[in-house]
Amino acid sequence: MKLLQTSRGVVLEIKVKPKSKRFEIQRNAEIVVFCKDAPVKGRVNKTVEKELSRLFKGQVAIVSGFSSRKKRVLIEKASVEQVERVLAAL
Repeated sequence: MKLLQTSRGVVLEIKVKPKSKRFEIQRNAEIVVFCKDAPVKGRVNKTVEKELSRLFKGQVAIVSGFSSRKKRVLIEKASVEQVERVLAAL
């Protein structure tokens, strides 16, 4: 799991698995996000941003990997410690 502190917040690397039975986040060696949506017209990206925003209680934006399963998301105005605390609760 890679976390990178930036001036805007924390960048988190995730792996997305579309067309799953339900939305779920698993934390192992990497963060895996299971998403119900099919990867059509950015639906998965929108769902990932929405659900991660809800989880981290703040603005989340995908910064790279828009058409890839491996993505980097920016959790705005967060610290590495805050993100680690939320992920530890998973």
